[in-house]
Amino acid sequence: MVMQKFSYPYGHGTQSFELETSRLVKEVEMPAITPMADVPAGILEAVNHPIGCEALAQRIKPGDTVTFICNDPTRVANSFEFMPVLVDELNRLGVPDANMEIVFALGTHRLMTHAEMVTAVGENVAFRLKMYNSDCRKQADFEYFGETSRQTPVWINKHLNHRDHVIMTGTIVYHFFSGYGGGRKAVLPGCAAMETVRHNHSFLMDPNSGLGRTVGNPVYEDQMEGVALWAKGRSTFLFNVILDEHHRFLKIFAGDYVKAHQEACKFVDEVYGVKVPRRADIVLASCGGYPKDINVYQMQKTMDNAVLAVRPGGVVIILAECEEGAGNPVLQETCRRLKTIDAIEADLREHFVIGAHKAYAITRLMRKARFILVTGLDPALAKDLLFEAAVKTVPEALALAEKLTCKEASVTLMPAGSLTVPLLAE
Repeated sequence: MVMQKFSYPYGHGTQSFELETSRLVKEVEMPAITPMADVPAGILEAVNHPIGCEALAQRIKPGDTVTFICNDPTRVANSFEFMPVLVDELNRLGVPDANMEIVFALGTHRLMTHAEMVTAVGENVAFRLKMYNSDCRKQADFEYFGETSRQTPVWINKHLNHRDHVIMTGTIVYHFFSGYGGGRKAVLPGCAAMETVRHNHSFLMDPNSGLGRTVGNPVYEDQMEGVALWAKGRSTFLFNVILDEHHRFLKIFAGDYVKAHQEACKFVDEVYGVKVPRRADIVLASCGGYPKDINVYQMQKTMDNAVLAVRPGGVVIILAECEEGAGNPVLQETCRRLKTIDAIEADLREHFVIGAHKAYAITRLMRKARFILVTGLDPALAKDLLFEAAVKTVPEALALAEKLTCKEASVTLMPAGSLTVPLLAE
């Protein structure tokens, strides 16, 4: 019996384990792509040769006002690397620090502390520019731009609405119901009011919504329509990065928020979609460590990817420390109150609520496989959330998974489970 050792990201550290090589179906890793050697040069190259629009230098005039949209802590974009370069470039073009500000695209997530904002964009930028949370629950902060054809009311944060330019930054990965992250998502849901997000996200229950899908996806199309209502007559510029599992820059896409994003999505397909020969009895997936496993709310993205590689009725083991617990009180309350997958779905179809939508997103996957967590989460809470079990180590999880399948169960490993999407070879 030949054993192989593995060590996968977990929270701020790692979890280690051994596995017989004869049982391994596939280790789902991103293809080997050389990361950018000179990131600052790559940033300037992207903004000076953008996709689908004129260069930033041709668009920005001395004395203009600019709002940057930046990611919150649940989404890794390395804003602290590119924001100093972008701010310095705008200074060079005649825009003083006083004319620039940052809005953090929180969507419906919790507010960021000032310290978290500083960490996100770096001290150099944080102490030069004003920074704001987009708080979806503070209705007075939002202005109305009409209604989409799907009746989504478009309320967008006021800090985006009275500036000469809005630069939408962030990263692009697959998204489990809106197709892909990045692009228009900086604005909607990122800087939209709660009712806007709630109505848009209700379309996740449509069977045409889904990972890697844009055409015919009602969530994506509604977001695009809503952002177009806001963007009409407005100067917008996209700056999206693609990172590898080690958070290194692979490529930067800048320019028109529609055309540049479309090109970026093609690259996402190339680097994050990974062929697997067959479905395994057990899939063991790490979210990729902090912040991707900061809570159950964020962990769900890894669950969606991992379930694609497991056989029906198999077992998925998720490595997720969840230092912030469930991450959403509504998610937690919904599972505790309704107790079953069917009841959660029925309740959400009757009355769509943000937070409860994650309860549905998580538990619907449990119709396909059983989920074991390697986590710091309270085991009682894990049970309330309908997980099979919560344990502290991978060997414990594997032993339990083997009892639920068999001792010689086949295993697929996913060290970067939040990024990589298994694609069946056949």
